[in-house]
Amino acid sequence: MDEIINKVAQSGLETIDLENFYPQGEIVEFDLKEHLFMGMILKEKDFRTAMQSHDWEQYRGKNVGLVCTADAIVPLWAYMLITTYLEPVAAYVAFGDTDFIYRTLYLKNLSQIDVNSLVDKRIVIKGCGDKRVGEVAYTEITRLLRPVVKSIMYGEPCSTVPVYKKKS
Repeated sequence: MDEIINKVAQSGLETIDLENFYPQGEIVEFDLKEHLFMGMILKEKDFRTAMQSHDWEQYRGKNVGLVCTADAIVPLWAYMLITTYLEPVAAYVAFGDTDFIYRTLYLKNLSQIDVNSLVDKRIVIKGCGDKRVGEVAYTEITRLLRPVVKSIMYGEPCSTVPVYKKKS
């Protein structure tokens, strides 16, 4: 009887599951529109008073995107002021909507990968999963790995799509 050999296990492939870098925590938006006079004008004194009395604790541990959904001219210092209140309580604060914050956090998490530990390795970027990974993560992991790895494949170790192979 012939011995069954697991060629996948012997292949030397390393799998990276992008779900392991998925942004953690709730993402919410802080809309300046709610703090503008008539939803259109920022009155400095009223705005500062509103920011001082706002319940910032509701953002504790959350990832917050600053937006203004009104067609208003908002002075840049207003975003800075809001950030001074959010920074001590929120997990993360940036200007942008929920999708922007999601993409930014994904990029931030992927930047923590020690690419030096992957020099000349054959890498499989896991394809299917339970979470919405998105194009930003697949693009970024490829950008990070391409300069150092021997090859990049997409899918599962038993069925991959070649993406990149270093030329000798």
